[in-house]
Amino acid sequence: MIKIKGKNVLVYGMGISGQSACKLLHEKGACVSIYDDEGRFASYFNYQKSPLLKKYDLVVVSPGIKVIGNQIISHFIMNKTPVISELDLGYLFLKGSLIGITGTNGKTTVTSLVGDIFKKSGKKTFVCGNIGLPITNIALQTDKQSVIVCEVSNFQLELSKYFLPDLACILNLAPDHIDRHGNFEEYINVKRKIISKKHSQKVVLNYDDEITNKILIDKKVLFFSKKLLNKGVFIKNNAIYYNKTKIISLNDIPLFGEKNLENVLAATSIAVKMKVKPQVIKQAIVEFKAPPHRLEYLGQVNGADVFDDSKATNVSSALASINSLGERGLVLLIGGLNKGFTFDEIFNKNINFDNIYCFGKAGQEVFDCASKYGYSPMLFPTMKSAAFYARNNAQEGQKILLAPACASFDEFSSYAVRGEIFKEIMFDNFEKIEMS
Repeated sequence: MIKIKGKNVLVYGMGISGQSACKLLHEKGACVSIYDDEGRFASYFNYQKSPLLKKYDLVVVSPGIKVIGNQIISHFIMNKTPVISELDLGYLFLKGSLIGITGTNGKTTVTSLVGDIFKKSGKKTFVCGNIGLPITNIALQTDKQSVIVCEVSNFQLELSKYFLPDLACILNLAPDHIDRHGNFEEYINVKRKIISKKHSQKVVLNYDDEITNKILIDKKVLFFSKKLLNKGVFIKNNAIYYNKTKIISLNDIPLFGEKNLENVLAATSIAVKMKVKPQVIKQAIVEFKAPPHRLEYLGQVNGADVFDDSKATNVSSALASINSLGERGLVLLIGGLNKGFTFDEIFNKNINFDNIYCFGKAGQEVFDCASKYGYSPMLFPTMKSAAFYARNNAQEGQKILLAPACASFDEFSSYAVRGEIFKEIMFDNFEKIEMS
């Protein structure tokens, strides 16, 4: 345990996680200084305009701060100042059982469902991390009976040294955030930090993912799969089973699509590994409502079904959505801010798209890639213009899918805002929303 009381601590990065870290440190008696690359808090009395000229006992880095090539972080590491993540700081003050969930796609849905399962079981449950509530926000509220379900991003794991969940789950691994990590191999290495081979730890892994199923093979691993397994959580006779125990019929699962079936398998695996009763798991799944913007069915426009998967910010997630809906009548809206991908994997499979609407900063790149494979896409400057066109030209029997395969930051502050604006445009409330 790092001693905090009376220590000089710098919090680097003043987003939600950084502000939460400051509050925890203050409650624990630290002398807190702050710094942010954008200078948003320069008027605060404890803001350090030149942090490299000061000495600190500890530096806590928010997940939004890019690590590779960062001169400030490098300076403190070279001067042997302890540098930890906000995730580490929260972990050091946690009590209870900690579940850590990471992966490229599905983290928020799985974390939310696991949280619901434990709440249904009667446990004092905290759902935190990348899902929106920083771990430092809830750490001091936990006790030995608590269950903490933490969604963990690669940004949070990047600098983490101490974070070690009692149960670690990696859902899947596909290229993402290459713009931050430089290459896919480094991205994988960061994700794998959630698993420790030196400590006793329960592990849940996706057997169907060719990368995760090779990460760790020993007795403590529980695999989940859409295929039939000898042991683990799997599908048999149109139902999810844990070994010989039937958990739930697939017909009773309220979530849509193959990617959500994988999410339910993962959540079930975590729950059975933590000895939750099957009937509790089933009840939580049946009553679960998925977080928005994750292959969310919005309704119909002119007889066309409309789906919002704005959270599909990488190629693998967008492709999973496409596969979930099937290619008949599919209208794809794709584009935004590229995170270092190529889009061949979407267009080289000869999927019979009705239309492809490319938009945003990556729009031309997507347009060129689709054209290379014989498609006739349309190019729009923004997601808004593409959505208006999709709405005005919607036809009965079509499936209109927003699966951008890109980040939102060229046009919107987040994928959630992008999804909300898409919904308002598709259902003709956009002008009212813009005015309000």
